[in-house]
Amino acid sequence: MSKVVLITGASSGIGEATAVRLAAEGHRVVLGARREDRLAVTAKAIEAAGGQADVRRLDVTDRADVAAFAEAAVERHGRIDVIVGNAGVMPLSRLDALLVEEWDRMIDVNVRGLLYGIAAALPHFQRQGEGHFVTVASIAAHQVSPTAAVYAATKHAAWAITEGLRQELDPGIRVTTVSPGVVESELAGSISDPGAREAMRIYRAETISPDSIAGAISYAIGQPADVDVNEIVIRPARQR
Repeated sequence: MSKVVLITGASSGIGEATAVRLAAEGHRVVLGARREDRLAVTAKAIEAAGGQADVRRLDVTDRADVAAFAEAAVERHGRIDVIVGNAGVMPLSRLDALLVEEWDRMIDVNVRGLLYGIAAALPHFQRQGEGHFVTVASIAAHQVSPTAAVYAATKHAAWAITEGLRQELDPGIRVTTVSPGVVESELAGSISDPGAREAMRIYRAETISPDSIAGAISYAIGQPADVDVNEIVIRPARQR
């Protein structure tokens, strides 16, 4: 069954791979991110392959913008079936580096952005009596390492918010947390702290492709309506 799937952070990495995979499977994808030019390239490739994709510039730290993102999808397609909360940033650093503006940015994107997506989609899901929230968290939702204290805190928060949402909602609305390990992405490019950047270079020696995570998302949303895949942890086989 074709679904209308909203994806935040869809201009690269996991978000882009998820859009491409789900569109190839016959779903209608609605792509949101700040880099509208990148979204347009992805949408063009999807459409050239026979898929359907809409594009909208999106700042997940702006609650009104996220609400408009969902409303536009409903106006065009009549409903929303899935929202993939994928937008995230990862400027790692030791706490004593005092990169407070980077802490704020992680909280704004990784936590508030997720909450704004929930606030935008939930009324539509409740009206429909069904829907599916998919949160892309991180292995950092389950562990903490040096330089990753704030990032891990935001991903612990993403896990907790999503699990709380699962417990609160009626059974017709499904909730999934996907926690990737080391994945090929642009996330590490935002690290300004030299020590954290070098540590991440070593840490990222073994990676898996974003499509591996897209496959997990596809699996979760493809289950029968009475099956709720609550959580998937997926990482390179060599990551321990």
